[in-house]
Amino acid sequence: MSRSGQSHILAIGGGSFRPSSRQNVVEASALLRYGLDLTGQDRPKLGLVATAVGDSSDWLLKMYGAFAQWDVEVSHLTVFPMPNVADPRAWMLEQDMIYVSGGSVANLMALWRLHGYDEAFEEAWRAGVVLSGQSAGALCWHVGGNTDSFGPDLRVWSEGLGLLPYSCGVHYDAEAQRRPLLQASVASGELPSGYAADEGVALHYVGTEFIQAVSAVPGAAAYRVEGDGDGGVKEFRIEPRLLTP
Repeated sequence: MSRSGQSHILAIGGGSFRPSSRQNVVEASALLRYGLDLTGQDRPKLGLVATAVGDSSDWLLKMYGAFAQWDVEVSHLTVFPMPNVADPRAWMLEQDMIYVSGGSVANLMALWRLHGYDEAFEEAWRAGVVLSGQSAGALCWHVGGNTDSFGPDLRVWSEGLGLLPYSCGVHYDAEAQRRPLLQASVASGELPSGYAADEGVALHYVGTEFIQAVSAVPGAAAYRVEGDGDGGVKEFRIEPRLLTP
């Protein structure tokens, strides 16, 4: 493998960016600094992917602005109205870290599979590119979780890439439907056991092994959610390492 010599995924429950005092501007949080540090590069190449929000130019511009003062080389990949680079696979392999925004994970995966990005992302991951993302951009690397892709009432979704053989819970402390639905779907076996993250918390995997949780918010946590083998579920709180701002 290149770069760090390991395959990293940083799955963020929420809080990748925070509002700025400047209008229509966001700031990147310590969670993204942590992800960039995993690359081992002094000036990492950061690729932005906003498929889950229809390649929103407004959101892409906000993300570019969030890294304007950081020592990173930023580029992006789109699918609308057509891919913006000649060879998306080569673009992925050139990055040190790829960040995938939140939005509709169901639409994201449908488009990735249509364009062959699913196989290209797996190749990049195995080559040592750090894969990261929030909400939809966290769920996509797992087997599945729950999503509002189909409407305000959450649905169980299990069409993820499955690079990580777990379920994933996002916005775990911020949206009332999230925790009970994930627990119920793990208890029933509809989803495998897995991990969940509060707002401001990220799940760090090396290969397919969960290593630790990190947090930009004091008091926030991660969780291990697993079936008890008898139609029930057990949830264990994981105390994250608190990052400096």
